[in-house]
Amino acid sequence: MTDTTVFALTIIVNFVTGKEKENKMRVKNFSFTFREFEKPEELDPDDLKLISSAGSSAGRAYAPYSKFRVGAAVRLESGRIVTGANVENSAFPSGICAERTAISFCVSNFPDDHPVAMAITAINDAGITAGNVSPCGNCRQVIAEEEKRTGKPIRIILSGRDTVRIIDSCGDLLPLRFSLENLTADHL
Repeated sequence: MTDTTVFALTIIVNFVTGKEKENKMRVKNFSFTFREFEKPEELDPDDLKLISSAGSSAGRAYAPYSKFRVGAAVRLESGRIVTGANVENSAFPSGICAERTAISFCVSNFPDDHPVAMAITAINDAGITAGNVSPCGNCRQVIAEEEKRTGKPIRIILSGRDTVRIIDSCGDLLPLRFSLENLTADHL
């Protein structure tokens, strides 16, 4: 395994008191650690199986417009693997990403068998993408909501041709996510 890579996201927030001239600023940091692998043999066999399932699912994606096919495979607590692929539509907002397809299928069909890991792989005209493809903002929000619903983290496995990155929780990818608490009276 290569050296652990740390990603830091710096959030700068301005706090203004009653006087517009007084600007009190605090600098806060969010950071998380992920593991990066360059050789498949370094990975757990169950993770390799999940990555393979994500790759197969990507091959079944319907992406005639972008030619960018994404597959997601979710391992549930029972060991069952559920897959999803992106499905594009000529009315572009009507498409759906692979990650949301897979999570929606899990919730609809196995509501009590919770996700523990998700592998994501993308394919373009040249084959599996060299770099890792991370979930989009919508998908991060949906995966984070599933973590909230189940009370358990979902490991995210980003698989590219050259490296694999493993993130312990989708919450790490979306530290300031929108949640049910945002809808309560004291947040409005």
